This record gives sequence, C-alpha cells and structure tokens, in this order.
Amino acid sequence: MLENSRVPLPILWKGDRLMLLDQLKLPNEEIWVEVVDYEGGARAIKDMIVRGAPAIGVTAAYSYALAFQDNDFTEERSARVVETLLSTRPTAVNLQWALEQMQGYARQLSGSSDFYRKLLAEAIAIHEEDISMNQQMGEHALDLIPPGARILTHCNAGSLATGGYGTALGVIYKAYENGRVEKVWVDETRPFLQGARLTAYELDCTGVDYTLICDNMAASLMAAGKVDLVVVGSDRIVANGDVANKIGTYNLAVLCHYHKIPFYVAAPYSTIDSSLASGDLIPIEERAKEELGTFNGRAIAISQENIFNPGFDVTPGALVHAIITEKGVFRQPYLQSLRGAVQKEQ
Repeated sequence: MLENSRVPLPILWKGDRLMLLDQLKLPNEEIWVEVVDYEGGARAIKDMIVRGAPAIGVTAAYSYALAFQDNDFTEERSARVVETLLSTRPTAVNLQWALEQMQGYARQLSGSSDFYRKLLAEAIAIHEEDISMNQQMGEHALDLIPPGARILTHCNAGSLATGGYGTALGVIYKAYENGRVEKVWVDETRPFLQGARLTAYELDCTGVDYTLICDNMAASLMAAGKVDLVVVGSDRIVANGDVANKIGTYNLAVLCHYHKIPFYVAAPYSTIDSSLASGDLIPIEERAKEELGTFNGRAIAISQENIFNPGFDVTPGALVHAIITEKGVFRQPYLQSLRGAVQKEQ
C-alpha cells in the first residue's frame, strides 16, 4: 500500500484463524471477524463481510483449507465444501478459480501426513500472489493515465476488495505514486454504498484527493469536462470482452462512449472466463430486496416486495477501451487478444 497509508489489509491469517475485516462496519468501526471453519468463511462471503472478487477468492482458499484441519481428505467431503462455498456469490469467477486451485492441490496431497499444513501454505501463496498481481496491474496501466488525470471509479476495487493493494484502485494508487492523479471521483454505488463506505475510506486513508458523488451525477461531470477516464474492477470477464461488475457499471460505460472518455477495466487474469462466449451467459446474483428497500435498518420504500435488486450488470466488450491485468493490457477485438493470451497459457 502507499507510503504512510492507514488502510489495513482486509484478510489476515493468524495462528490457525482466518481474520476478516468486517466491511459492513466500515467506515465507522474497524471490527475483525474470526473464521475457524469453512462454514464461517461461506457465511462471511455470502453476508458481504468480505467482498470483491479477488478477496472472495482468497477467503475461499483459506476456508477450503480450514475444512481439513484434521487431515482427513475425501472426495465426498471436498465436493461438499466446494459446493457450499461456490453457492455464496455465483457471479465472481475468482471464487471458482481459487476453489479449483485448492481442490486440485488437495488431490495431489491426499495421504500426506501434513496435509493440512501444505494445503494452508497453498492458500497463503494464493493470497500473496494476489497482492503481487495487483501491483503489476498498476505498472501496466501507467501508460494509460495522463498527467493530472481526473479519474472516476465505481464500487470498491481497492485493497479492501482484494488480498491487498487493489485492482482499479491499485491502478489509481500506482498512478498517484507517479504524480499522475489530480482527483478521484467516487460513485456512492447504490444500494450497498461500497463507494461511499469503502472507496472513500481507502482514499481518505491514503491521502489521495477524492470527491464523493451520487451515482446519477457522472453524466453532468463528464459533460462539464471534469472526467478524463473511468476505471473499474470486474467479477467476471468472458471470451468476447463482456464484463460483469457492480450494478451501475454499464451506465458509466455508455456515458463514456457518448462523451468519448476512455473506459478501462482492471482485474486479475483469473477473472477471465474463456468458457463463456458472451456476457448473457454470466450468472447474475440477485441480492436481498431489503438491501434496496431499507437504509440503516429503516424502510425507505412502501413495499419491501416489489423490488428488483441484481448485484451486477454486464458491460459489452465493445464499450471497454482496455482490460488491464497483471499479464498486460488487452485491447479490442477481445475475441482475438484474450484468446491469444489463453492459448499462450496452455
């Protein structure tokens, strides 16, 4: 994280306990939740104590390891653990990726006398790799950020959404460290307010100049010439470059297209799901109705039933100027650029 930053890492491993910073309590309180088994990890992901695709993946890796503290691995037990964790947040592909990594490694270790310790070491390695990848993303993105940039971002794709440092905010942090950021505009991100509660909190801690805005203010700022680029994170990117991210992201991409402003997506390479041809195949999580119909525990709608609350929307790849990963920057046409990257991996 930036020099003199007060932003804590959202995920810590202490002894035989997984410690998660409760993001439901931020920015008013910094409360840590102790997770001792995989069921606790699943609840933390589902309830959004931890959120953000990379952070969800890291938490799932630790949670999978916690299921085998007794060193007793069976395929049936492993399948049950994976099913429980996968059911928590279906849109984030990093969750599936991390569990596939852990399950594959567990099969290799089966019968080992120190099975759990080796499995835990793999989860720690996934965590450390995530932080390193985020920092690499920021390096790759530097050429995309002009000096004095005024950047708009949506939701929270910072340290709190990852193992540490951040994807979209990681790009901003790296550009700030290199003297290229004048201001960050922070969408509040209704209805869960990740921008207001978390992104503003991070930027305040790091000293990056920011201004919080309501989500429907972006168009007027762009029209006034006060936004130079938009950078967001992603929970899943498919073969044609379509991007699933927090609801409201598609709005920004359309606005950028109209105002001729670059729209960038920053995400770990593991977020790319080449098994899906287009975004209409991405499972979109529908959140609880009361998240939209209530605020601070009080009803703000006359009915708590007539509510539609998808957690994500899909932005067509045609609206995405570039996809920033730790492996480099990918550009349109994504069917070719992303396929080429996948083929090199194989």
